[in-house]
Amino acid sequence: MIKPNSLVIYKNTAAVVLSVGENNKFSIKFQSVPATATKPAVYETQNVRAKDILLLNEGPVSSLESVLKFAVEKCPSASDIYNLEQANEIFLQIKDCYELLSGESFGESYPFNELVSLFRGEVKPDEAWGLYCALKNTVYFSQVLKDQLDGKIAFTVRPQQEIDSLVKKAGEKEKEAELRSEFIQRLKTGKLLPEDSVFMGDVEALALGKTDKSRTMHDAGLKETPERAHKLLLDTGLWDITRNPYPLRWGLSTKSASDSLDSPPEEERLELDCISYAIDNAWSTDPDDAVAFDGKYLWIHIADPASTVQPDSPIDKNARARGATLYIPEGAARMLCESCLEDYALGLKEKSRALSFRILLDENGAIEDCSVFKTLVKVKRLSYEQADDLMESEELKPLFSIAWKNVERRKKSGAVQISMPEVHISVEPETKKVSIEPLVHPKSSEMIREMMLLAGEGAAKFAFKNQIPFPFVSQEAPVIPDDVPEGLAGQFRLRRCMRKRSVGVTPGMHCALGLNMYSQVTSPLRRYGDLIAHIQLRAFLDKRELLDKDTMLMRISEGDAGAQAAHKAERKSNMHWTLVYLLQNPGWTGEAVCVDKGMKLPLFSIPSLAIETFMPCPEKTELNDVVKIKVKKIELTELQVEFEIVN
Repeated sequence: MIKPNSLVIYKNTAAVVLSVGENNKFSIKFQSVPATATKPAVYETQNVRAKDILLLNEGPVSSLESVLKFAVEKCPSASDIYNLEQANEIFLQIKDCYELLSGESFGESYPFNELVSLFRGEVKPDEAWGLYCALKNTVYFSQVLKDQLDGKIAFTVRPQQEIDSLVKKAGEKEKEAELRSEFIQRLKTGKLLPEDSVFMGDVEALALGKTDKSRTMHDAGLKETPERAHKLLLDTGLWDITRNPYPLRWGLSTKSASDSLDSPPEEERLELDCISYAIDNAWSTDPDDAVAFDGKYLWIHIADPASTVQPDSPIDKNARARGATLYIPEGAARMLCESCLEDYALGLKEKSRALSFRILLDENGAIEDCSVFKTLVKVKRLSYEQADDLMESEELKPLFSIAWKNVERRKKSGAVQISMPEVHISVEPETKKVSIEPLVHPKSSEMIREMMLLAGEGAAKFAFKNQIPFPFVSQEAPVIPDDVPEGLAGQFRLRRCMRKRSVGVTPGMHCALGLNMYSQVTSPLRRYGDLIAHIQLRAFLDKRELLDKDTMLMRISEGDAGAQAAHKAERKSNMHWTLVYLLQNPGWTGEAVCVDKGMKLPLFSIPSLAIETFMPCPEKTELNDVVKIKVKKIELTELQVEFEIVN
C-alpha cells in the first residue's frame, strides 16, 4: 500500500511519497539533477497518478537523501559488477543467491522483497533502492516487466548462456573504453599510432562537412569545427596536404552523374552542308558549341541533350540538384554522365545533332531575327591557337568581323569589359604535383564569347516573341565613378562596381553586357539553367506542353542553388590547390600589382596565381606599381596565405 514516506520508482529514479491525495493522486519528491563537484543536487516535487509510479517499499524511509546515499556508497554499479576484484559485500551476496537458485526453474519469478530476504534478510526501507539497482545491474538476474505481475517488482534467474554473453560483451566494452582512453591521451600529445585511424572517423566526417560534431575532438578538448578537424588530420598524418575537402564539405559529389542518357531519338532534323567550327581550349573535353556563317545567316549550334532529358525525369532532377558541372583542378564531376559526351558533344562524330540558332543581323550587327532549329551538322574542332592562325581564312574571317562589330554595339549600349588575371590549375593524378599556368585569351576566345552572347540574346528574343516561359538573365547598371584608374587597378575598381545578376522569367536589361534581353543557352551539358532553357525550346518546336512560369521559377531557383554551391566549392578548391602549389614550391617568388589603397592595408593582385592579398608596403607605393614578393606564412586549413615584399 502506498502511503506517506513510501519509496516508489518514478521515471526510473527513486522518489519518496510526501502525501496521498484524493482520486489516487500522490505528491512525490525526486532528484532531477545529481550533485557535481561544484554544484549541489537539485530536487523537485511532483503530483502524479498511481499508474505513474511503482511501489518499491512501504517505508517509512528516513529521507530521499539517505536512500540515494546508500545506493551510491554501498551498492555495485553497472560499470564494476563484472569485475570480481572490485566486488563488494552486496555483489557477493547476490552471487551466492544466484548459485542457490540456479538449480531452480529459470522461468520462475521472485518478488523483489522475497529475493532480497534470501541474501540480505529483512529489507530496510533506506536500502531498498540501492538493492534494487544492484539486482538490475547484475548479470545474474533480470527484472520482470511490471505488467506481467500486476505492477509488482520481480526478478527471474538468467540462464548461464545469457550470463556468459553479457560478461563477454561487458569485457569487450571495458576493453574498448580502455583503448579509447589511451588513444585520447595519445591524441592530446600528437603521438598517434597507425592503428589509431579507426578512432578518427568522426573527425574526418566533421572535416568533410558530414556532421557538425566530433566525439573524439570533444573528448580531447578541441574545438569542433571543419577547419580544426582538417588541421588535426594533417597534424596527425592521417591526411596529407593534397586532400581537398571542399566539394564534399559543400555537399557535392566528385563523381560525374551516373544515369545514362538514351541515344538521341530518330527525328526530323534540318541537315546543313556547311562546316561549323567548335573552338575551345586545347584541354577541353566537352565541346558543346560550334559556329558558322553561310553568307547570310550566323549559325550557332549547341549540343542537344534536351532531345532525351525529359522534365522531372531522374536525369533532370539530378542535373537540377547539381546545378552545373563541377570543375576542380583534380578533374570534372559532370552534371550529365560522362558517356553522354560521345552522343551529344559536338565534333566527336562525322555529323553532330544540335539545337541551332539561325541569326540574321542588320547592318549595325544587331539581331534582326532569330530562329531555332533541330539540326544535323558537320563540326570541325579547333583549339584557340589554331583558330587564331586561321583568322583571315575564308571560313573564319566573317565570324571575327561579326564579333568585333558586336563588341562595338554592346559598348555603345553601356557594356563594361573587365579583364582580370586568370589561371589554369591542374593536378597530376599520381604524384599530386600542382601546375599553375596563366590563361592568355587568344583573339578567337574573344570571338567565341561574342558568338555565345549573340546566341543568348537571340534565344531570349525568340522566347519573348513566342511567349515561352524562359530563364532570362538580367543585371542592373553599375555606378561607375569618374576617377577609374588605368591598368589592373582600374579593372579591379570596375569589378567592384558590378551589381549581382538575377535570373527570372521576366526579361530585363543586362547592363554589364549592354544587352536589352539575354539568356544563357550555350552550355546545356554543363549548366542546368541552359538545359532547362533547351527543354522549353524543344517543347515549343515539338508543339508539346510548356512548363509554366511558376514551375520555371522553381526549377531555375533549385538549379541556381546547386550552381552556386559548385561555384563556391570550385573557388575554395582552387585556393586550396594554389596553397598546395606554394607548399610544394617553398622558394616561390612572384610579382604583385597594387590595385587598391582604400583600406587599412593596400590590396595587391598576384597575376601568376590569380589571387588577391592584403600586404603592407612602402608609403610611396602607387596604384599599378609592381613589387616582388615571397610567401611568409600559409594556413592551409584556413585557406590563408601571407606574403611579404622582397627587398
